[in-house]
Amino acid sequence: MRALFSSLTTRGRSFMAAGGAAMVCGLAIPEPDLIRVGALLVILPLVSTLTAGRSRYRLSCSRTLDPPRVPAGQFTVVKARVENVSRLRTGVLLAEDVTPYSLGSRPRFVLDEIEPGGHRELTYQIHPDTRGKFTIGPLRVRVADSFGLVEISRSFSTTSTLVVTPRIVPLPRATASSSWLGEGDGGMRTISAIGEDDAAPRLYQDGDGLRRVHWKSTARYGQLMVRREEHQWRNSASVFLDTRRSAHAGRGPSATFEFAVSAAASIGAHLSGEGFRARLITEAGEIAPRGTFQDTLLDMLAVISPSSHASLGSGTSALASAGGQLIAVVGRLSADDASQLAASRRGNAPAMALLLAVSEWWATDSVPQEEARTAEVLAAAGWRVAVVTASTPLASVWQQLHRPADRPLPIGGFDSSRHPGGGSN
Repeated sequence: MRALFSSLTTRGRSFMAAGGAAMVCGLAIPEPDLIRVGALLVILPLVSTLTAGRSRYRLSCSRTLDPPRVPAGQFTVVKARVENVSRLRTGVLLAEDVTPYSLGSRPRFVLDEIEPGGHRELTYQIHPDTRGKFTIGPLRVRVADSFGLVEISRSFSTTSTLVVTPRIVPLPRATASSSWLGEGDGGMRTISAIGEDDAAPRLYQDGDGLRRVHWKSTARYGQLMVRREEHQWRNSASVFLDTRRSAHAGRGPSATFEFAVSAAASIGAHLSGEGFRARLITEAGEIAPRGTFQDTLLDMLAVISPSSHASLGSGTSALASAGGQLIAVVGRLSADDASQLAASRRGNAPAMALLLAVSEWWATDSVPQEEARTAEVLAAAGWRVAVVTASTPLASVWQQLHRPADRPLPIGGFDSSRHPGGGSN
């Protein structure tokens, strides 16, 4: 009985209430015709409920997202296909796709009768403003009778996952001076050509050709070794993201943490597009790769949240042993934190830091003293530092960090070549 009344619409409940009242009045007067009218009003919703319940339509549902991974602020198109796999023609169907409320209102559709073997396609757009992983679905279908007295809901089990990554800012392809890279030939080369000399034999990796196997080294080490091409450069980089809650300020999309995540995602995507072998490191250590670097980067940054760690120790240790060029996106740093990060640079490896001006995030005219002291520590170790505020365009910062060493960075940048302890700069 409870299931019966739960399937009734407001109109159906009104019919039954009016019918019951008419029957009571008909009995009290007495008036047989009024009793008949009341009985008809009560029986009609009951018959509609039984009819709708016996309509055993067999429906199937499939859904696609195009694309399934999208940066925040961009659109993704959802296509759902409802197919009638039974031998009965359906009635009018009311379809609703379940989506998180953070993605907006749930899309609803009215489907005309679907013939046996036929299908209907539902298409709508989602415009997510916040990063994260969201479950789309399941699709719910409500079967309604012709009088609008009954609605019976049925739900499919199929769901899809939408990954909303941080906002990706396109970055220009920059160049860096050879003196800064420690090459000493006085020329210029693109930053994508930075890497380690690839001259010694190395362990065999999936995909290496057998013609490159170095049999003498294989016999010596007891493992399959391959010959490296002389003068071949292996592009490598490490992106360090400071996710400590204590290093950031603010909440929501305007928080320094969200800016840092977006900056790390943009830099990582740019390096991946340039052919780098890159890795993602936080203060807790290196993020284990899951597939390609770009997939790991975007999937992890889509759901990353501020951590409770207080120290950068594990992260800077991983950064020091990573090799290649270093790009750090950091928030508020203590003197010890700055020293640890500065010491993670090895030799003449290029090192750049985007230092967020957390103490005065909305400042636009000067570098805050707290961040200036941190920048001096990093610059003394050979880092190039750009102090970033809320109004700083990320593409401009990227260009500033790759300016030739004899051209100082503008306001908001800290050029290590102008510092007395700038090392090789």
